[in-house]
Amino acid sequence: METPKVIKDMAVEFGKSVKPESLPLISAETSNAYVNKRVKNEKPVLKKNTKSAEKLKAGYTKEKRMFEVSQMVIFTLLQTTLTVIVILYFKKDNFAAFVMSLVFGALLADFMSGLVHWAADTWGSVDIPLFGAAFIRPFREHHVDPIAMTKHDIVETNGDNCMLANAVLLPALYMCVSGGDQWMLENVSLLVFTATFTIYVCLTNQIHKWSHMVTSVPRWVKILQDLHVILPRPHHHVHHISPHETYFCITGGWLNYPLEKIQFFQGLEYIIETLTGSKPREDDQKWLKGE
Repeated sequence: METPKVIKDMAVEFGKSVKPESLPLISAETSNAYVNKRVKNEKPVLKKNTKSAEKLKAGYTKEKRMFEVSQMVIFTLLQTTLTVIVILYFKKDNFAAFVMSLVFGALLADFMSGLVHWAADTWGSVDIPLFGAAFIRPFREHHVDPIAMTKHDIVETNGDNCMLANAVLLPALYMCVSGGDQWMLENVSLLVFTATFTIYVCLTNQIHKWSHMVTSVPRWVKILQDLHVILPRPHHHVHHISPHETYFCITGGWLNYPLEKIQFFQGLEYIIETLTGSKPREDDQKWLKGE
């Protein structure tokens, strides 16, 4: 059977001396036979652990869902308010700054998606009181069953990201109120930057979900993926090579290659492990192995 083109492309992108057949295609067709294989030193294959997946899925509570709904409602109100302010105070002579604000707002969102994703994948445990079950659990579930998120509804997919966006929107709108008209006129580019950043933050997990979907993906989403305006499917597959140690940025994935080249996350891991003795991805690997 011929290796699919997407796998060949992924092998080229990953830039490693590796047989394309050893890379997993994270798609609905192969979810039941999901395997991950370490590329660097050919570790034993880790199959999807159904027991771990079911246990982690059961950790999604009604209380957590209510919290997510509240965050989505708050986000809608805050983001709409900020967008209206941007429209009202935008001037034509701000166009160049407007474009730069869009670009850098999107790039910061991509970087922050990588930083948060890396932190949750690499450190912590589901057993941490409150925080672990609420925020670490989804990351562990995603690695033992990458396709589970494609079955999540809009609330479970986007609730936590709305919370993160709200943490930025609230102080931004406070500055608008306290600074008044003059402050908003002078800082409209900053507000555009903030609005772009928070929109991308809110949509990050939805974009991530689309990168795992094979069917029912809107045509306009596929176009954006192909243009790399949002995270493309083959690009994200690189992250799902066990032990999930690279390509953490999941908004657009634009920063994955440069961050990998400078060993950014590997450097952080070295510092943290040296100072604390904690092993990167120790808890994540336990769930993958069903321990």
